[in-house]
Amino acid sequence: MSNQVRRLAGPAILFCPADRPERYSKALDRADAVIFDLEDAVHAEQKPAARQSLAEWAQEASNRPLLEADPVRVVVRTNPVTSEFFHDDVELLRSLPVQAVMLPKAESAAEVDQVAEALPGVSVIALCETPLGIVRSDAIAAHPSVHGLMWGAEDLIAAIGGSSSRREDGRYRDVARQSRATLLLNASAFGKPAVDSIYADFSDSQGLTDEARDASASGFALKACIHPAQSAVVREAFAPSPEEVEYAQALLAEVGRADGAVQCRGAMIDEPLIRHAENIMERKQKQEAGTPPE
Repeated sequence: MSNQVRRLAGPAILFCPADRPERYSKALDRADAVIFDLEDAVHAEQKPAARQSLAEWAQEASNRPLLEADPVRVVVRTNPVTSEFFHDDVELLRSLPVQAVMLPKAESAAEVDQVAEALPGVSVIALCETPLGIVRSDAIAAHPSVHGLMWGAEDLIAAIGGSSSRREDGRYRDVARQSRATLLLNASAFGKPAVDSIYADFSDSQGLTDEARDASASGFALKACIHPAQSAVVREAFAPSPEEVEYAQALLAEVGRADGAVQCRGAMIDEPLIRHAENIMERKQKQEAGTPPE
């Protein structure tokens, strides 16, 4: 494993059950990055088989470029450090050239320490999906081995004792919205990219589009997917619209021409709005270049 800090390819990052090796290639073809999942997607009795399947795939020479890709295209979600399965996951990963792992139910910087000590040089994506994980996400984000954070709505609500993360109209309940914002702010405060939670209804493309657009506009770098078809929807939603690009270009052109106060289409323009426009143009350039947001 390398000590080099690498970015995650994005914006569409797809979960793939590690015990379904027949899905590996399709997942990698559809998504920017793939999370091979040893945790929730795999039943306890199937975990040894999942580890074996992942090991066999990683040891094939033809897959080496995928494992060594920069930006990172392959992430492995282990079981939590408190799980009986964590030790076996770590033993597997010590033998594989995996550059990034996702730590589920992360609740402290001390848990990240355990991963960093067991897997020196690995980049940790901390998945904060419990009340402790959310309220401590600032300390987790500050950890030098953490190179990204994700929040999880469903596990969070289950841990709180609730029964649904969303209202009947599909919008998140207030506690989920607050948790989402908290993680995004804490990740940003320490310069780490944030991954937005999954959209479980993979038949609802419009709902996913709306949520992914909001995630991108809010500052999330990536959005997690649970179905290959969601990847293209997320990719399109994260790209700035033609209207956004046209306005950003017009605003920046006015800034370039102005000598003093700047107006654009009847509005006074200050530094934050200029930065908004620059961010839009940066997203457009990265989309065209096929590189992930930072």
